[in-house]
Order: sequence, then C-alpha cells, then structure tokens
Amino acid sequence: MTDATTAGTAAVKTGRPSLDLHVIGPIVALLALILIGALMNPNFLSYGNVTNVLARSAFIGIIAVGMTFVITAGGLDLSVGSMAAFIAGLMIIVMNALVPTLGTGWPTILAGMAAALAIGFAAGLFNGLLITQARIEAFIVTLGSMGIFRSLVTWLADGGTLSLNFSVREVYRPVYYDGIFGIAWPIIVFLAIAALGEIVMRHTAFGRHCAAIGSNEQVARYSAVHVDRARLAGYVLLGVLVGVATIMYVPRLGSASSSTGVLWELEAIAAVIIGGTVLKGGFGRVWGTVIGVLILNLIENILNLTDLVSPYLNGAIQGVIIILAVVLQRQKKATR
Repeated sequence: MTDATTAGTAAVKTGRPSLDLHVIGPIVALLALILIGALMNPNFLSYGNVTNVLARSAFIGIIAVGMTFVITAGGLDLSVGSMAAFIAGLMIIVMNALVPTLGTGWPTILAGMAAALAIGFAAGLFNGLLITQARIEAFIVTLGSMGIFRSLVTWLADGGTLSLNFSVREVYRPVYYDGIFGIAWPIIVFLAIAALGEIVMRHTAFGRHCAAIGSNEQVARYSAVHVDRARLAGYVLLGVLVGVATIMYVPRLGSASSSTGVLWELEAIAAVIIGGTVLKGGFGRVWGTVIGVLILNLIENILNLTDLVSPYLNGAIQGVIIILAVVLQRQKKATR
C-alpha cells in the first residue's frame, strides 16, 4: 500500500481531511504576520513599506535559495555573510581601478559584476573542494572561511570602509532603486532565481541527487549518484548566488566594510529552516525558503514600526526562531 493510500485511508477513518502542518505552517505564519502588521500600523501595507520589505528581503533571499540546495544535500555554509563582504570589497576595488581606463559608465560596472560572479564562483569552489576532496566537515571549513573572508575585507579596507567612485555609483544606483512596473530590480531577480531554484529542485536530476545525498549518502552512492560532484556543485551554486546578491547590494550603499553582511548566514539558514527544509538534509523546498525569508523580514519590519523591541535584538530573535524551527522538525519526526 502506498503512502498516499495510507494517508487517504486514515483520513476516511477519522472523517477529517489530511492536512500537513509542516507544509501549511509557514504559509499560515506569513498570513498571520501580515494581519498583525496591518492591525498594528496603518502604514504596514503601504506601497512604500511593502516594496522596502521585499527589496531588503532580496539579498538574503537570493543567498537562501543556494543555501537550500546545500542544506538539502546535508551540508552547511557559515561563510556567506563574510563572503558577501569580501566580494563587495573586491568588486569596488576592481571598478575603482578600471575608472581611468573604461570611464565611469556601464563597461566598468559590467566588469565589476563579472568580477563578483567570478569571485563568488571561486569562493564556493574553495569551500566545496575542501569539503569533498579534503574530507573536512562543512561546519569546520565554512567556519574557517568565514574568518578568512571577514579578515581579508577588513585588511583590504585597512580597518575602514571601501567606497565606490561617486560617479560610478550614480550610474549604478538604478540597479537597486529602479525597476519595471514599479517593482525594483532586486525583487525581480530574487523572484526569478527562486522560480528557477524551485524548478531545479523539483524537476532535475541535480535536485533529486541533493535530496538523496542528504537522506542517505551511502545509498545515494550505491544508486550511482556522483555524491562529491553534486555536493561541490551545491557550494559553487551558493557562491555564485552570493555574488549575484552582492551585485544587487553594492549600489544600495556604494561601500563595503568589515560590518557588511554580518549575520547574513544566520538569516539565510533561518529562512531555509523556517520554510520547511530539513536541517540534516534529505528534503528541501525553495518556495518554502521564500516564505521563510518574508517571515523573517516581516517580523523585523513589524518590530521596527512598532518599537516593541530594540532592533539590536534582531539577531537574538532570529536565533530563537532557528531553535524553535528545529525543535518542531524533531517533534514531527518523533510523531511519525
């Protein structure tokens, strides 16, 4: 008898439809937050506030899509925030260095974008090779690279801030602040990447291989899955998406420092777990990650609008949310 038949039989016996709270829980939480925010502040659903929340969600959301594949395959990456700071710093240095040659227009900006993607690719490859070839635990590798990337950007900035050439920044600003049909470019890029990520996770061999590796690596190897190749591809994909997020982020402030990207790894992991991806791997869903990102940013937005909690406690709140999400996952497994 299949699982679907069993579930259907159980629903008939109890006389109630079978609802998976693990699936609908994040959606219900998101709707509840929207309702609470609307009741607590009349400006919550204003166009300006909604677009601001979505645009701020885009950076973490793009990274979290890549993190979904890494965690689904049983991995983890603690370095994404520091990696973003390092990429932003090098990107700014590259663009500033090219101004005398290429000028302050789009050729310089496109070269900076290409540099960001290449650095993200190299950073992801660095983490992935240490994990798959040197056989070092992902926690240890990414914890170490987190310190490396953060120290490097601090060194590049000489303890201060790396600032983008003002004229270049003026040309680059529309990448964050403009868009089409009133939708900012970061939001459009985030939604496009999330849609592609969901398709890849659900309908490609790579997505199925990530789930198989996270569920049982040995069985995946016996099933002719190239475990190391798939796992390495996950870290490289994450690195490239960190590069994409950085491309969207740099025109917002036009600078990078040792404080850039602080706690981004916490937010990305929290969004993935809240969205229903299993922390130990074996199951992941990108659409859930999108909801998780929105939940985190709505909580922060509501707290900021109402002054209920100091914004300095946002990291603590996110940490509590991660713990609760993992506890709920364990309780769900225990009831099976």
